[in-house]
Amino acid sequence: MRLVVVSDSHGSRWNLFEAVEREPSAEVVYFLGDGYREYEELFSSYRDKKAFIGVNGNCDLGCTLPAKDIRNFEGKRIYATHGYAEKVKFGLFGLEEKASEEKCDIVLFGHTHQPFNSYKDGVYYFNPGSIREGFYGVIDITEKGVMCLNKNLVSY
Repeated sequence: MRLVVVSDSHGSRWNLFEAVEREPSAEVVYFLGDGYREYEELFSSYRDKKAFIGVNGNCDLGCTLPAKDIRNFEGKRIYATHGYAEKVKFGLFGLEEKASEEKCDIVLFGHTHQPFNSYKDGVYYFNPGSIREGFYGVIDITEKGVMCLNKNLVSY
């Protein structure tokens, strides 16, 4: 199963749509906040083709999405959040605490705008970076394991 992970579009509708278009085999799109209007447009355009999971960000005023989402895919428990409540700009401690409490295998977060990919104590920590700046991510979950990949819309 392939997941597309995007965050922090901050008005960049084109980049958000482009990331999803580049990953046609993805079954699920995770949106990690800060761009609720663009997320609504994306959901409206693709809801018959892909599953969508979204959380609100600190800039998503009036957003009806939850602050976090926890669910299972292919036997892996995934915790998704924007990251501001867990203070991710100061480190992973808040996320590590949540992963432990919720017994999660994968933690998805945004907020910093910086791509991040780490594996610690059996947990994958993944930030796709800001899609406004061209960064997004994909996660493949297979029988053989989990692969988290940071990607960029710009090829050099």
